[in-house]
Amino acid sequence: MRIGEVARRAGVSPRALRYYEEQGLLTSERTPSGQREYAEAAVERVTLIQQFFTAGLPSRTIQQVLPCVDSGEGSPEVFEMLAAERDRITAAMADLAATRDALDRVIHNAQHPSPEHCPGLRDPAWSPYEPSMATT
Repeated sequence: MRIGEVARRAGVSPRALRYYEEQGLLTSERTPSGQREYAEAAVERVTLIQQFFTAGLPSRTIQQVLPCVDSGEGSPEVFEMLAAERDRITAAMADLAATRDALDRVIHNAQHPSPEHCPGLRDPAWSPYEPSMATT
C-alpha cells in the first residue's frame, strides 16, 4: 500500500509517516521507482505509534517499546522506562500547576490591586508642587 493510502487510513500525514521511518518506528519497502510500499499492518502500527505519542512518549522511548509489542513480551527494563516517563510527565504537570497558580496570583492582584502589590498605590515618591519662595 502506498504512503498516501496508509496516511489516509491511519489519519496522519505522509510527512508523519516519513518521520516515523526516520526514527526507526516504521518500515517500508521501495519499489523500483523509489516509492514507498507499506504492508497492510502498517495502518495498525501507525495507530499504535500515535497512541504512544498521545501518551506523552518521545520517539526514542517508543523505539524501545515497539520490540516488546512485536514480540508480545515486556521486559522489566521497558516497564521501568515507562514508569520513568510517567514520573517525568507527573513532574511536568506539577511544574505547570505551580506556574498556573503563580499566574492566578498575578491575575488576582491585577483585579484587586493593593498597595502591597501595586507600587502605583503606595505613597507617591513625589511631593506636591509648591511654588518656590526664592527671591531674585
